[in-house]
Amino acid sequence: MLGFLVRRCLIAIPTILLISVFVFGLQKLLPGDPVLAMAGEDRDPATLSLLREKYHLNDPVPVQYLTWVGNAATGDLGISLRTRQPVLQLIGEKLPVTIQLAVMALFIALIIGIPTGVLSAYRKGTWVDWLSNVTALSGLSVPNFWLGIMLILLVSVRLGWLPASGFVALGDDPLKSLQTMIMPAFVLGSGLAATLMRHTRAAMLGVLKSDYVRTARAKGLGERTVLVKHALRNALVPIVTVTTLLFGELLGGAVLTEQIFTIPGFGKLVVDAVFNRDYAVVQGIVLCTAVGFIAMNILADAAYRILNPRMSDA
Repeated sequence: MLGFLVRRCLIAIPTILLISVFVFGLQKLLPGDPVLAMAGEDRDPATLSLLREKYHLNDPVPVQYLTWVGNAATGDLGISLRTRQPVLQLIGEKLPVTIQLAVMALFIALIIGIPTGVLSAYRKGTWVDWLSNVTALSGLSVPNFWLGIMLILLVSVRLGWLPASGFVALGDDPLKSLQTMIMPAFVLGSGLAATLMRHTRAAMLGVLKSDYVRTARAKGLGERTVLVKHALRNALVPIVTVTTLLFGELLGGAVLTEQIFTIPGFGKLVVDAVFNRDYAVVQGIVLCTAVGFIAMNILADAAYRILNPRMSDA
């Protein structure tokens, strides 16, 4: 397993380098001059020249890229133009918030999506299957911002059960933290649950037709054992793929949801950075998100080998 993970990490290095080229190149295409934003209202020519020299903006673009990627490799993602804080420090402050939201949303999606998908496949063609598909279609169709606003109106304004917005760190007050995060997690998790339900249903329909499932039933095993131990375990490979990709997407930041519920995570950070032309922050977030996606794919490959040891090392 260790050798397998090492090979996957080595293969990921060229991908990360290619992503860094796109991240740096797209930043150069954005309108506006970051030096003008840093210099303030005075914009003294000497100050502008000093800032350009300090941040290597007078160097050729390839030299700027090599400088940036070299610093990024050592953990230096630059300085925020707006807050003057290191980008890595900003990411370190926001990442736990987004991870908490992503984990809660994924947990909600898993406990809803997978059982519903299994039940829908097992009861194919019945009213249970029809209701599950209608519910999944609704979950995919309802916009997150609309669902979030409706939950705030009903749960917070009308019933007063949960706070409408804000964030409390898990370490400061676990109960208050869960109360502030449960609604945004449900908003995100409901859409993910619909996606997981559809993939689980499709995977289970294929597995339930397999010979080993019919053999297990012929041996007299109970339906629960057949569904969970034989069918679901073999259907988990595509489900694991979808789950890891969805989790990587959540780590990228749920922009609208975090804005609606005023959650200081990745989504809000990147929106503020774009509006303030804080290019170093945008670059750092995009690069970290891409690395997160690659890491989740490597973990998915490792999970395949655990679920099915017969899979090759390729």
